Amino acid sequence: MQATEPSDLAMVPFVSVDNMMRLVNRIGLPEMLVGLAGYIEDDFRRWQLFDKTPRVAAHSKDGVIELMPTSDGESYGFKYVNGHPKNTREGRQTVTAFGLLADVSNGYPLLLTEMTLLTALRTAATSALVAKYLAPEGADTMAMIGNGAQSEFQALAMQAICGVTRLRLYDIDPKATEKAMRNLSDQGFDLTACTSAEQAIEGAQIITTCTADKQYATILTDNMVGAGVHINAIGGDCPGKTELHPDILRRADVFVEYPPQTRIEGEIQQMPEDFPVTEFWQVVTGVAKGRREPRQITLFDGVGFATEDFSALRYIRDQLQGTGLFQPLDMLADPDDPRDLFGMLRRSQVDAVA
Repeated sequence: MQATEPSDLAMVPFVSVDNMMRLVNRIGLPEMLVGLAGYIEDDFRRWQLFDKTPRVAAHSKDGVIELMPTSDGESYGFKYVNGHPKNTREGRQTVTAFGLLADVSNGYPLLLTEMTLLTALRTAATSALVAKYLAPEGADTMAMIGNGAQSEFQALAMQAICGVTRLRLYDIDPKATEKAMRNLSDQGFDLTACTSAEQAIEGAQIITTCTADKQYATILTDNMVGAGVHINAIGGDCPGKTELHPDILRRADVFVEYPPQTRIEGEIQQMPEDFPVTEFWQVVTGVAKGRREPRQITLFDGVGFATEDFSALRYIRDQLQGTGLFQPLDMLADPDDPRDLFGMLRRSQVDAVA
């Protein structure tokens, strides 16, 4: 996607929501989730190459707006993303996002894309990738607690990557569960709509919590969690927002993306600063062990990290080749003489008068 002709330098490929949906349908949703997981896994293997920093967050009483930057030394990427739980009451998305990938050697953008849909896809792909390493062998049943915008993507990624075939769904809003049941009814799952979190986790080897309210909540209590399960805790993603009782964390082996960010935003914000965690890249590279024995409780305290968005941007850039599913945006100044930006503006005045 990198421009090679001088006349193309001002044009940046832009992927709209419509074209992102066309790209997903062209590739196939399961195949795209598997592909994204592969790119994310590759970048966890290259973890030491990346510039890493907790996301830059602007918090308000209504939500948060964040920037998530990183670079591997050759490409630079960032995502702009918000999180406003009240938005659904106003007919808006809780999370919206866009992202950019750039060439480190010259600073020029290579890709600008919507990332509202793409964030849902990469979050699901990350969850399933982690579960591939940490979930019990042969796990085929997942409890999905929180049946909002993420739920179907989470389910389909777990199906495509981990072989999950049974879903037990619960949300405090029955309409959300009805929506998820309807959307997943033809996707090859054995579906059960549940009336409580306790009912949802019965027989589940994987428990995914993905609720939206920005508060210290207790979606799971310690007595609800039996030995041997994998907990995919992805709803706690900002300061002041958690889903699990602290006693669950004390019993589990906790895996995180980037500790300096997770200690601010994740479930472990409830714990002392020295609470032990394992970084997931260490499991991928074999530096640390993941699941060691059948009765072990593993917990992924997933808050979403910039490298995962970087992976998603790389994946989209590579899949766009030859599709035509982007629009060239004229968003970079490209004067005939790179030193004469003012002259370009003056000539535009003449052109406007003519």
